[in-house]
Amino acid sequence: MTSGQLPRLGSRAFTTREGLLSSAREVFTASGFAEASIADVVAGAGASVGSLYHHFGGKSELYLALFEEYQRRQEARALAAVRTARAADEVDPIALFVAGSRAYLEGSWVERDLARLFLAGGGPPGFELVARRRYREWTARNAALLRHGPADTGEPWGDALVLVLTTVISEAAHEVAVCENQAAATRLANDILVLIARMAGS
Repeated sequence: MTSGQLPRLGSRAFTTREGLLSSAREVFTASGFAEASIADVVAGAGASVGSLYHHFGGKSELYLALFEEYQRRQEARALAAVRTARAADEVDPIALFVAGSRAYLEGSWVERDLARLFLAGGGPPGFELVARRRYREWTARNAALLRHGPADTGEPWGDALVLVLTTVISEAAHEVAVCENQAAATRLANDILVLIARMAGS
């Protein structure tokens, strides 16, 4: 079974897989990818080395699975925030972008252990390509969200502005994750989102 194929919910395989991911999160965030020990991961999960290779194929694939699942949670947070804003009759694209971005930044603080891990670099071979692919997908989703442009003009945002806004949020997420406390993280996120709204002329 590959990391992209999830076992049936409630099954023993699912429980084992989640235990390995949880243990890997602790080990990787404490030691980094290079120094992380497979033995420590399986010990923490109460599993076997064979089960880790069965579910993930190895240490590199386990790291990539952690990254993919973190990104999926971040995307789900942003999407839920956009849907909530739309349900409240918000139609301005930049306001929707800000709502999604706020949720994304809050997630970066909530899961700052993983955000810091992936920010630090030093992942397995191929990680940068995976991260770049995810970034391109995120930029494309933002382009779709912003395709109608400002509510008062209806002119579409240019690709350059979409890229700038996406990059700003990506870098902001890194900075939020390394703040000293939640209050500082919230202030930084708020300041950045205000600047984005001004930049976009909302």
